[in-house]
Amino acid sequence: MERKHFLKTLSLLPFTGAAMKLNEFNKITSSFGSTELMPLLFLGHGSPMNAIEQNEFTEGFRNISTKFEKPKAILCISAHWETRGTFLTAMEQPETIHDFGGFPQALYDVQYPAPGSPELASEVQQLITTTDAALTDQWGLDHGAWSVIKHLYPEADIPVIEMSIDYTKGPQYHYNLGRELAALRRKGVLIIGSGNLVHNLRMIDWQRMNDIGYGFDWAEEARAKMNEWILSGNHQPLIQYEQQGTAFKLAIPSPDHYLPLLYVLGLKGDKEAVSLFNDKTMAGSLSMTSVYIHNI
Repeated sequence: MERKHFLKTLSLLPFTGAAMKLNEFNKITSSFGSTELMPLLFLGHGSPMNAIEQNEFTEGFRNISTKFEKPKAILCISAHWETRGTFLTAMEQPETIHDFGGFPQALYDVQYPAPGSPELASEVQQLITTTDAALTDQWGLDHGAWSVIKHLYPEADIPVIEMSIDYTKGPQYHYNLGRELAALRRKGVLIIGSGNLVHNLRMIDWQRMNDIGYGFDWAEEARAKMNEWILSGNHQPLIQYEQQGTAFKLAIPSPDHYLPLLYVLGLKGDKEAVSLFNDKTMAGSLSMTSVYIHNI
């Protein structure tokens, strides 16, 4: 869907106070019940072909899902849904969106028929106090979501909703907005950010497209610094990524694939552990680094 056509705003609820929203949220989520603190994932999704290929990255996606309890629902912030304003998918059966071109027919044939959850979308809407989040049926599951979630849960038996990225807002806004979703983690909801930390398609070395572990010097520099700050919990330079020099400017020429990380980092608790997986560059200007945050 073109961004300029994505203007439909639905079902804004009349709650304005944070306390009212939280009370209403607790009423709605009573059917979910309390759970142990769910982990957080940032997944480097890479090429859409990862949806149908078997490689070390898709194996990494499958393996990570064995490390924690199966969620009751999933909320995904995908690099591939940018809007003016914040939106939440709120349909019973989201469409599998093939938002790419030039790939084999087998990729377009993939369907990920996970149910949606209008109830969860309404719950998330009530949690958000810094902006008016709108419910919509004008989207679905884009490939930033389904191409990786299908490896975690191939049976497509877990409700999935997406939350869009407001492209008019700065990185601190997205980090803070992520923090507002914290109550979901005690309701069995797995929150996933999907993008790529180093993502410069214009500088891909097409001759070495499948060369795993091959990164330009600037890509390796940016990856190393990002990893250091992620693992140490030093989030401020990651929020202020635009001030981190030439390597970061090349690694993040546009923020779409980077911002999902900030939602995940904003939700990290002080005593939670952080680890990396799929932590490799490829094609010179991409990294597949993924982040797993969990209770100790």
